[in-house]
Amino acid sequence: MISNPKGLTLLLSVSLSVITTILVALFSRGASAGSLLTVFLTTAILGMLLIYVALQRYVLRSLQKLSDDLKAMGIESGTTDDPIQNIRAGLHAYTLEKEKQIEELKKLEAFRADFIADISHELKTPIFAAQGFVHTLLDGAVEEKNVRKKFLKKAAKSLDGLDMLVQDLLTLSQIETGQIKMRFEEVDLYSLTEEVFEQFKGKQNKKNVALAIEGRRRKVVVWADRQRIFQVMTNLASNAIKHSDEEGEVVVSFSVRKRSVTTRVKDFGEGIPPEHIHRIFERFYRVDKSRSREKGGTGLGLAIVKHILDGHKSRAQVESEPGKGASFSFRLPRPGINDNEYREHWGTEKE
Repeated sequence: MISNPKGLTLLLSVSLSVITTILVALFSRGASAGSLLTVFLTTAILGMLLIYVALQRYVLRSLQKLSDDLKAMGIESGTTDDPIQNIRAGLHAYTLEKEKQIEELKKLEAFRADFIADISHELKTPIFAAQGFVHTLLDGAVEEKNVRKKFLKKAAKSLDGLDMLVQDLLTLSQIETGQIKMRFEEVDLYSLTEEVFEQFKGKQNKKNVALAIEGRRRKVVVWADRQRIFQVMTNLASNAIKHSDEEGEVVVSFSVRKRSVTTRVKDFGEGIPPEHIHRIFERFYRVDKSRSREKGGTGLGLAIVKHILDGHKSRAQVESEPGKGASFSFRLPRPGINDNEYREHWGTEKE
């Protein structure tokens, strides 16, 4: 109604005239019909002028200023002719935005608290272990050659684990803050995977897990940052070996399509329970916390995989069934495919 000031003015002035005329008729019982009509018309005209001026000068102008102030604050109000409706729409949008920001802040605070707790725990374990071994040696065990060598090896192993954790944290931080820039080039995934497998010969593969690439030897070329995809494949292969059975098998396969190549790393080990799959890319998240220390690792490998693939406009897919292993896959564009075309056909190419 207020979006039509003339209509509102007419309504208010007629109402005022009717009330005034009724009061005059009640208190002046001898007033003629002509006099009452004169009172009615006079009151209507004067009331109309006064109300219209008041609405335009004070109410509507103030509401419009408030609407403009909301827009100046970056709060988009409505686009109707009614300033009250516009203000209501703006305040509603502002409330929703603030509620969203509050929820995000709560999530960030919860994440920060969890991260501090996790990093404290992860740092404490190797530090306390190395500290214990060193103090035992200082307390006299250093004189015994066999004990000295054994404890120094254990202390060195704990410190190596600490160094690995710090390096992974540094890598993750650099990727998130953009300090690490992706350097894209043509990358042969087949030869890269062979290099990754070479790392796991000997000590790093104590379970004697067989590592294989499916299909004949060939070039599988994609457009990517070689160093970072090497890191992705290393982390996925390490994770697969870690969760494989003794003398099990890890198989890497490539599915080459017109615009992209899908790489899959599959193991046949313990698998991942369905309720954990959506969280395994979180920092320090471990499916089986009670056995995580036996398996080793920093708990950051899959988080690094996620962030590197984000930088390649890709994402990791996980398929798993408890007791039958897990399969991690990701897609990368072939050389010559631009970003828009790659994203446009993301969901159209079948694996």
